[in-house]
Amino acid sequence: MVVIGGGIVGCSVAYHLALRGVTDVVVLERKELTSGTTWHAAGLVGQLRATKNLTQLAKYTSELFHSLEQETGQATGFHQRGSVSVAANDERFEELKRGASMARLFGLDVETLSPGEVKELVPLAYVDDLVGGVHLPGDGVTNPVDTTRALAKGATARGAKIHEGVRVDRILTSRGRVTGVAYSTGDDVGEMRADAVVNAAGMWSRTIGMGVDATVPVHAAEHFYVVTEAVHGIAPNMPVLRDPDNWSYFKEEAGKLLVGWFEPTAKPWGMRKRDGSGGIPDSFAFDSLPADLEHIEPLLAAATARLPVLESLGIQLFFNGPESFTPDDRYLLGESPDLKGLYLACGFNSIGIQSSGGAGKALADWIIDGHPDRDLWDVDIRRMMPFQNNADYLRDRTTEALGLLYAMHWPFRQPETARGVRRSPLHDRLADRGACFGEVAGWERPNWFAPAGVEPSYVYSYGRQNWFPFSAEEHTAVREGVGLFDLSSFSKFAVEGADAEKVLNQICANDVSVPAGKIVYTQWLNDRGTIEADVTVTRQSDHQYLIVSAAATQVRDFAWLKAHIPESARCWVSDVTSSLAVLSVMGPRSRSLLSQVTEEDLSNEGFPFGTSRLVDLGYARVRASRITYVGELGWELYLPTEFAGDVFDRLQSAGGQYGLQVAGYHALNSLRMEKAYRHWGHDITPDDSPLQAGLGFAVSWEKPDGFFGKASLQRQAEEGISRRLVQFKLLESERLLHHNELIWRDDSIVGHITSGMYGHTVGGALGMGYVENKEGLADNKFINAGQYEIEVAGDRVRAEASIRPFYDPTSQRVRL
Repeated sequence: MVVIGGGIVGCSVAYHLALRGVTDVVVLERKELTSGTTWHAAGLVGQLRATKNLTQLAKYTSELFHSLEQETGQATGFHQRGSVSVAANDERFEELKRGASMARLFGLDVETLSPGEVKELVPLAYVDDLVGGVHLPGDGVTNPVDTTRALAKGATARGAKIHEGVRVDRILTSRGRVTGVAYSTGDDVGEMRADAVVNAAGMWSRTIGMGVDATVPVHAAEHFYVVTEAVHGIAPNMPVLRDPDNWSYFKEEAGKLLVGWFEPTAKPWGMRKRDGSGGIPDSFAFDSLPADLEHIEPLLAAATARLPVLESLGIQLFFNGPESFTPDDRYLLGESPDLKGLYLACGFNSIGIQSSGGAGKALADWIIDGHPDRDLWDVDIRRMMPFQNNADYLRDRTTEALGLLYAMHWPFRQPETARGVRRSPLHDRLADRGACFGEVAGWERPNWFAPAGVEPSYVYSYGRQNWFPFSAEEHTAVREGVGLFDLSSFSKFAVEGADAEKVLNQICANDVSVPAGKIVYTQWLNDRGTIEADVTVTRQSDHQYLIVSAAATQVRDFAWLKAHIPESARCWVSDVTSSLAVLSVMGPRSRSLLSQVTEEDLSNEGFPFGTSRLVDLGYARVRASRITYVGELGWELYLPTEFAGDVFDRLQSAGGQYGLQVAGYHALNSLRMEKAYRHWGHDITPDDSPLQAGLGFAVSWEKPDGFFGKASLQRQAEEGISRRLVQFKLLESERLLHHNELIWRDDSIVGHITSGMYGHTVGGALGMGYVENKEGLADNKFINAGQYEIEVAGDRVRAEASIRPFYDPTSQRVRL
């Protein structure tokens, strides 16, 4: 097994592989260990991340660093000084308090601070303008070079080998999988055979991936910090101070101050230009980039406002070094969907030190066991789209990516750079009607529609944002009349062949041995009986199926599907996402509207729920599928993209008499929340089974040949479940739920909210989340016996819990 790159992450992967007994591990480093970007990292070891599982990985890193020196005899410089994050306004303080609630859920020590308490912990700080702060005592600092050498020493002590001065020139392949690497050492060249290769090459990762057409969207950006002269009286155990409103962080460094920034507009670096110039020099090792005093002058002024002592200190070092960033500011981990046996551990967005231990362990487990030991969708390489490897896209997005580390993490925040990549054929028509677009997987999707005279742009807050009343109107139109959604971004796969039914019945937990024209809702399970995908399967003919899943999981689901088709099967799959537009006509008046534009019998008898057929609509032949994600009567219309404009116009023309309202994804979300329809990646993940998620109705236990994951799921059914997905409604109407809010039951924390939205029909903030019974089964008796509160930014709000949906629990309306 070959690991490309001798930075802290590459050495961590090797260490953890060796720790699990894999001794034929070779690390190949082009120059010297840490010589790329690890050597100049600030060495911050924070633990709180955006999700529970990423926090657990960061927490593991801290625990590993705590013991690594004793294990290896190599000093690491790790000290748990803690960290303090401060807020200069109420909304930043709400963000910090929401983070503090998450930290408690994830088992981290945390305390909310007043400005005076911030001053006690960081006496050098100016606090008169602060609203408050948050203290994480378990955070720390480490020496990146020494910690890397400790990991390398621990790896080699268990049999791994590390070779410096060896450059990997290309990855070798045969029949769609890795077979080794070609390398060079000065004037010598050679090949090394391996059944797995880990690309941990930092800012060189994309170039290495391009040699085998693998998507590795990484781009370097310039990262600035300064080191001052000695600071009189500075405490050696001063907590790391983070001031995100001023884009600054402060760390005591051998009696001096290290001050760095994550500014909102960054400087991309290192991408080769079309004329062949630029790029990362072959000689690059332990190098820095030219100082840019004009760029950092306003940043230094902002930092001085927080630590006034900087005004009287000289600067000993102005440092500028490259760091690798990804389009969504989350690192890349896992097996490439483009090449079997190629694994990625790169693009760490300036958090490589604090992520290195957990990421190395997670990837080692992934390689050895064939799967990660927890849901890692946030960092899974399969979330990335091929277009995101585009050089121009990466350069433009990187200007924003660095600053996202300290930007406000607003609910519904949308990227501002590299937009307009993927557009529905209806994009311009929707824009003309006031659409405010969000982005998912590059798709421009209408999230809400602004009425005439209103600018279709976000005004962010943690309360009701500017679009709230407009989305409420769209929601109400669907509940009471008829709404029209553009769902063209759905991922769509065609499965064909004589063995298509047999193959899909193994992949799907539900039974797809149904007549042509039937729609089956199902999950795809792994061997552990947990959920890998959430899809609908429409049988179009004896040997043809159409699979529909979410836009964000296009690469992941397609890769899973292909990987589970036996080589000998007479079955093949095509990604037809771009060839089909999707219009969703939903609401109690949808039948009346559609009857004006098609002669098809749309009655319950003529077109029952869960059926699909080709119909004439205008000049197009359209696949009409009677299904819903909003809980109302309606049809999804699948049609070739070139016909979408005409069909949309006809629906608009006929819809006036029925009050047709174009509607966006925020309305779709609020509607599905009222019906407790699950969302993959939030409410259902590879950490959850259909039984825990309340989706047992979509499992066909009696299929003669079974399905992937059946044995594990059967054991769970026999033993019972200790955690269960539950719906919640806040009893205080002004508070909102988003995700990761704590669930309290009878004064004990039993889980967290997985997704939330305001339910306009039921009149309250709604959430879903798993409730765990640590002493028994999470059955109806346990769920119903508790009194519940949801913690919102530190405040506990009374909530009603329900196993059933709050809206139309018997689903009568979808069968009107």
